[in-house]
Amino acid sequence: MTDQQTPSGSTRGKQLLRSRVDRRIGGVCGGIARYFDTDPVFIRGLWLVLTVAGVLGLGIGIFLGIFAYIACCLIVPEAEEGSEPIVQGAKRLERSTTDVKLAGVCGGIAAYFGADVSAVRVLWVLLTLCTFLIGGVLAYSGAWFIIPVAAEAPTAPAVEEPQS
Repeated sequence: MTDQQTPSGSTRGKQLLRSRVDRRIGGVCGGIARYFDTDPVFIRGLWLVLTVAGVLGLGIGIFLGIFAYIACCLIVPEAEEGSEPIVQGAKRLERSTTDVKLAGVCGGIAAYFGADVSAVRVLWVLLTLCTFLIGGVLAYSGAWFIIPVAAEAPTAPAVEEPQS
């Protein structure tokens, strides 16, 4: 992101803004991802892991994670309409729309890392069984929420042949 100009003509560095484009709830994680020039899925995942880890450690961690998110929504200003460029061709972690068994999570992870989707699914099942099903099911549910669905490529309209 380039430096922004203020009305007085001086420049300032990057500004942390809530995203209007990369948002699931309030745009906080999307804004942090734009600020650090990374994929918002990783910021959302980190926020979710830290919140859940807080639950396991403190017992009140989920409330701290939710409180921090709400505080960020109130403190961090939202980006102006149209001020966030859509980056075409950037590598993004997205749920697959073509290789779907349940929600496309494993298909999207396999595509992102260039791995075989069957291997990703087998690994997910094995890790799920190692956590007595609960951890794998919760992780899949979390991934389902934080990973956006891949945008479908626009299809060309059908051209009708002239009748003779």
